[in-house]
Amino acid sequence: MTRTLVLGGARSGKSAYAERRAAACGKDVIYIATAQAGDLEMQARIEHHRQRRPVHWVAVEEPLALADAVLAWCAPHNVVLVDCLTLWLSNLLFSDAVDFPDVGVIALPQVFHQQRAQFLQALLEVRGELVLVSNEVGMGVVPYGAVSRRFADEAGRLNQEVAARCERVVLVAAGLPLSLKGREC
Repeated sequence: MTRTLVLGGARSGKSAYAERRAAACGKDVIYIATAQAGDLEMQARIEHHRQRRPVHWVAVEEPLALADAVLAWCAPHNVVLVDCLTLWLSNLLFSDAVDFPDVGVIALPQVFHQQRAQFLQALLEVRGELVLVSNEVGMGVVPYGAVSRRFADEAGRLNQEVAARCERVVLVAAGLPLSLKGREC
């Protein structure tokens, strides 16, 4: 069993790299997608990912209960690819459909805390290969607006905790992987 976290910025090549890693395992691939098509631009992004994936991969859409999906699908005979943790985090953050203020403290919905804790625990229990994709959002300027700053903070915290639970961590920039933790197989 190997847990791999693939980090990178927007359009860095992290998803394509993760897909190649999953395919190279030689096992059945279960692709857990966390994105939700809330607008036309996001629909186009989702369609781009769908077209790139092999048709024989099993696709599972799970915007919130990621721990349950990972535990249900992880098994020694397959590899589970989750794309992506930061979209999942956004889904949790906005799950109550509340308009957040531009200033002040942003209170997180209860489901955010519950699902995040369950997911981090699930990472310790999985059996089989697991590849997780996440955006590295902490390398730029501090975002404008309280909700954007809270999201960046929570994404950074999540990435740190996931990386601590993974045997392998890879940063992808300009389509090139840089191993941060563990060895390439």
